[in-house]
Amino acid sequence: MPMKSPDPAPLPHTTITSRSGRRGFELHPSVLNDTGDILSFLRTRRSADVARMGPPGPTAEELGLMLEIAARAPDHGKLEPWRFIVLQGAGREAFAEHVRDVWEAMSGDERQGKKPLFDMMQAVPLVVFVIARPRAHPKIHQWEQLLCVGAVCQNLLAAATAMDYAAQWRTGWLATDERVARLLGLEDGESVAGVFYIGSIMPGTPPPQDRRRPFWRDLTTFWEPPAA
Repeated sequence: MPMKSPDPAPLPHTTITSRSGRRGFELHPSVLNDTGDILSFLRTRRSADVARMGPPGPTAEELGLMLEIAARAPDHGKLEPWRFIVLQGAGREAFAEHVRDVWEAMSGDERQGKKPLFDMMQAVPLVVFVIARPRAHPKIHQWEQLLCVGAVCQNLLAAATAMDYAAQWRTGWLATDERVARLLGLEDGESVAGVFYIGSIMPGTPPPQDRRRPFWRDLTTFWEPPAA
């Protein structure tokens, strides 16, 4: 018989059910982003809302550490199917103005369901684009390389949060707009895997609330061989 994993000691939480009927739980705000040890942090990690972010941002040394950690991701074949584009200081402000121009050039129908986003870039001290660039390979499929890029993104998000900065991984229309791709200088075959807003929680803003998380047992089976 396979060993059934015991449930870890529960953290303070509220059990909830989504509108679609899926069970889950939300951790109490007091336990979120516990950096006491690595396992506690991984259990409680919570992204910040970019609307609550402002300066200060990471130092040059801290940014280098974040990107070093981000790049330490599983990478079959050592293909490095990603790269980073960093926006900070005057460059970030100029990029935000170009995004404003793109937004203002859109028709009303084109803007439907989209947020302006340039105001977020102006308010947050650091923006990092993670660019996926899967390569042709006889054995390593592009979908596997994209999983690697996702691991890079998660590492970046976790590193920034563990360093006590507010961070959020977003995509939105910035990730798919051809004009923004040209502005970023993307090459054929490249695409935006994530737009990361990194800063500090502004004073006076309420603490972050958790979102529904699934119970791991609801998504896990323990395989056993079929009966003879």
